[in-house]
Amino acid sequence: MNQLKVIGREHIDQYEFTGIEGGFGKDKKAMLVKDIANIHDQPLGEINRRINDNRKRFKDGVDIIDLKTVMGLSHNEFGFTQNSWNRLANAYLLSERGYSKLLKILEDDKAWEIYDQLVDNYFNMRSQLGTTQLSPELQFMQGVVDKLAANERNQYRLETKIDGVSEIVATSTMDWRNETSHLISKIARQQGNTGESYKMTRNDIYDEVDRRGGVSLKTRLTNLRRRMAEEGTSKTQRKNTTKVDVIAHDKKLIEIYTAIVKEFAIRYQVWNEEY
Repeated sequence: MNQLKVIGREHIDQYEFTGIEGGFGKDKKAMLVKDIANIHDQPLGEINRRINDNRKRFKDGVDIIDLKTVMGLSHNEFGFTQNSWNRLANAYLLSERGYSKLLKILEDDKAWEIYDQLVDNYFNMRSQLGTTQLSPELQFMQGVVDKLAANERNQYRLETKIDGVSEIVATSTMDWRNETSHLISKIARQQGNTGESYKMTRNDIYDEVDRRGGVSLKTRLTNLRRRMAEEGTSKTQRKNTTKVDVIAHDKKLIEIYTAIVKEFAIRYQVWNEEY
């Protein structure tokens, strides 16, 4: 592992954090998870929990380093007090690749909002030496390095897309209600993240279920509520019964509904709100 080095406090737009090089390769930039938690307005403990829940996705020395395992490290240099250091089970450091993986997991409104800023103005920045001060040969080499960095970044994005599609395709009918609800929420966020966008998304999906299944979910819902009334079910419970409950009574419709939700999720590229 390359030697870690604190390069000072970084300021990107309204965000301030500890600049760090090394660990993931010579001159490679890294970020403390405690700074990422601050940027995303989330408790450090919650971010650490999300990482630990998905720990197998992060490759040691490539995506992530736990500073608690690094011998001879001065925690003060990295902005930790003795008390905070003692309280932490993990003090994670992420590479650009690790940071992009964390963004996928967080899925909050800021998840990709500042990604370009941090990549362009921090992760891919080199020492502050103007290229005009370099010889033509070195200027050419700097251009090559910049292009390679851009290609690497695009590769990360491609991996994000592939992982996203794979996760959607893997959605099964075992826990279909929760998994499809989660995907529909992502689709609605892509459509404006309003109450109307959620309603429109669900209605579009229900219409497609009607078409492919050769059914009328509206009619089936009316019939289901009538049967519930005859069985003495409360008015509130009948009112809260939805077309998803209708689908739950028909194995074929469950399969059709799940397939349609997955298709919508891929169409709207829900794995990455940046695209």
